[in-house]
Amino acid sequence: MTTLQQIDLRCPICDTQFRSQAVVSTNSFGGKRTDFHERAAGTQPLPYLIHMCVRCGFTGSERDFTEEADVSPVVKEHVWNELAPAAATGTVPGSEKYEAAAKVAEWQGLEPRHVADLLLRAAWCCVDEGDIEAERFFRRKAAWKFEEALSSFDGVPREERAVLSYLVGELWRRVGDVRSATSWFNHVPNEIVDQHTQQWILDAARQQRDCPREWFG
Repeated sequence: MTTLQQIDLRCPICDTQFRSQAVVSTNSFGGKRTDFHERAAGTQPLPYLIHMCVRCGFTGSERDFTEEADVSPVVKEHVWNELAPAAATGTVPGSEKYEAAAKVAEWQGLEPRHVADLLLRAAWCCVDEGDIEAERFFRRKAAWKFEEALSSFDGVPREERAVLSYLVGELWRRVGDVRSATSWFNHVPNEIVDQHTQQWILDAARQQRDCPREWFG
C-alpha cells in the first residue's frame, strides 16, 4: 500500500511554514496504462509527490522547499499574482498542483521536457478526479511541450527520443486526434537507436496505431 507521512516545509517565496503529506512508500500493483501512468493498489501517490504553499501557492517537489532553493523576483511576482488566489481557496486537487508546478517551472525557464512531465502528471491526476475535459486539456498541453522538447537539438537524449515520440502519439490518440497520433506512431522507427532493447517501443507504437489498448501487459 501507499504510505504517507506529514512533513514540515518552509516556502522560499513567503517564508511560511506549513505541513504537507509526502510519500514514504508505494507500489505499482495497479498496472501501467499505455501512456505510462503507473497505478498503485490503494491510495494513488501522485498528488503527494508535489507540495503547494498554503499561503502563496508556490508549488514544487520537496527539494524546492529547501534552503538551497533560489527563487528570482520575477518568479515571486508571478506566484503572488497567479497562484496565491487559488491557494487561498483551501484544498487543491492534485491536477491543479501539477499545473501550478508546471507554471513555476516555465517561469524559472526550465526545459520543456520537465514542464511536459508535470503537465502529463496533471492529466493522470484528472483520471482519478474524474474530470475528462481537464484530462484532455492537460494531455494536449503535455503533447505540445513534449513536441517542443523533441524539436530542439538537445532537448531530449538520443536514446529517449523513440519512447517520447511514442508517448506524444499516445497522448494525441487519447484526446481523439487520430491523424497526429498516427503520424507520431509512424515516426517512432526513425528514432530507434538499439533494435534489441527498443523493440518494445516499436511494438507498442504499432499496437496503439492499429489496435489500441488501455493497458500494457
